[in-house]
Amino acid sequence: MKVYICPSCGWIRVVSRRKNVECFKCGEQEMAVTKLSHEKIGAMSEEERKNYARTWLYLHGAREE
Repeated sequence: MKVYICPSCGWIRVVSRRKNVECFKCGEQEMAVTKLSHEKIGAMSEEERKNYARTWLYLHGAREE
């Protein structure tokens, strides 16, 4: 299981076998794999996930829509 994040909107998705992962929230065709484990993301609260996404987008330069 790999954890992906959308570089446009920050939506997080867990995927098992796919390499090309699209965002169902904004339609971005190429989500980025994160360093988070499936266990770590599962243990996070919704607020912690939002904070992670905000920080990831800031550090990686969120794309303009």
